[in-house]
Amino acid sequence: MRFTVAALLVAGAAAFAPMQQQPAARPSTSLNMADILKKSTGQAALDPTVVAQYASLALPTDKVLAEYVWVDAVGDTRSKTRTLPTDRTKAVEDLPKWNFDGSSTDQAPGDDSEVILRPVRIFRDPFRPRSDGVDNILVMCDTYTPAGEPIETNTRAIAEAQFSGKEDEEVWFGLEQEFTLFNLDEKTPLGWPKGGMPSRPQGPYYCSVGPENNFGRHITESLYRACLYAGINISGTNGEVMPGQQEYQVGPCVGIDAGDQLMMSRYILQRVCEDFQVFCTLHPKPITEGDWNGAGMHTNVSTKSMRDEGGLEVIKQAIYKLGAKHAEHIAIYGEGNELRLTGAFETADMNTFCYGVANRGASIRIGRDTEAEGKGYFEDRRPSSNADPYLVCGKIFDTIMGPEAPEIEPMNKESA
Repeated sequence: MRFTVAALLVAGAAAFAPMQQQPAARPSTSLNMADILKKSTGQAALDPTVVAQYASLALPTDKVLAEYVWVDAVGDTRSKTRTLPTDRTKAVEDLPKWNFDGSSTDQAPGDDSEVILRPVRIFRDPFRPRSDGVDNILVMCDTYTPAGEPIETNTRAIAEAQFSGKEDEEVWFGLEQEFTLFNLDEKTPLGWPKGGMPSRPQGPYYCSVGPENNFGRHITESLYRACLYAGINISGTNGEVMPGQQEYQVGPCVGIDAGDQLMMSRYILQRVCEDFQVFCTLHPKPITEGDWNGAGMHTNVSTKSMRDEGGLEVIKQAIYKLGAKHAEHIAIYGEGNELRLTGAFETADMNTFCYGVANRGASIRIGRDTEAEGKGYFEDRRPSSNADPYLVCGKIFDTIMGPEAPEIEPMNKESA
């Protein structure tokens, strides 16, 4: 999908008689009624020339469209747009606060419904590109009461407190976001027969090519370009193990910025799927019948001391601390995760904690390169695909900065 808006094509005028000229032809503004009549109201795509007609209109250079994005009561993103003077959009501290009706998002009661949006991060808007040297913007926000207190669903405020004062640790996060694409019936994954199962089991779909193997590449490729345009540190994509399942990676990002970037990438993902009229779910086990992988948000972690010489020992100490608080982490690692963390399909059972080198069936994995170099990072494989990145990153950092914990024996291949 291209994110530049096509220019309107205007046919040349033709003269049929002296002093008489036909007016220039105008692009069709009719809707594609054949498609619309086949779909439910609100799900039909407009004729692209209709969209292009308005999207190509020049905007005043002293005005910017700012899309304020926030996280709602169930962890999804919401947004609304406002017009701002261009000179107020250069730095996040210059952006004004805004508000929304929290009673309509289950984030405030009806008799005191105003929730304040506080801008925390600016991204370029890939859905409203401009050619005049001015950028429209996406604004990541967190949510407060009019009195200035974080509302109950403001998990970013929790993470902000956990990271505060420990900037010298320079903690890096790399988040692997898996997702599953469905047709608009919300029951049939892309590449699956309606009401049935694929004729082949898992195996050929991971990192695959070919129309019989890869379903949804156009979504992931469009997401990739949109995130890069926005300024998100998206580091890669790949097709996943279950047909219709895809993955992208965000990071490395420092501290709380990992949550901001991952949340904005989820917003962009849903907007891309909206354009393609494809349903996207972050549920960790959208297909429970049959032998199919679930979806996770594997979280890679590295502090400065883990990247320094002798860092492998620091990593092991951090893993012991995570093991001591395993139940606390599982409690915030995503809804429906019990369907995914069963001990099968490249997961560890959620009721046990283990780690190992190159072991994708463990709770925590240490990579071969980290083992060989004696420093690097570890991967927490427990968070589900719908996990809150603010809670996950903040909790991991808070735990590994905590008191020492008893040693845990690894589950490596040679000892398994």
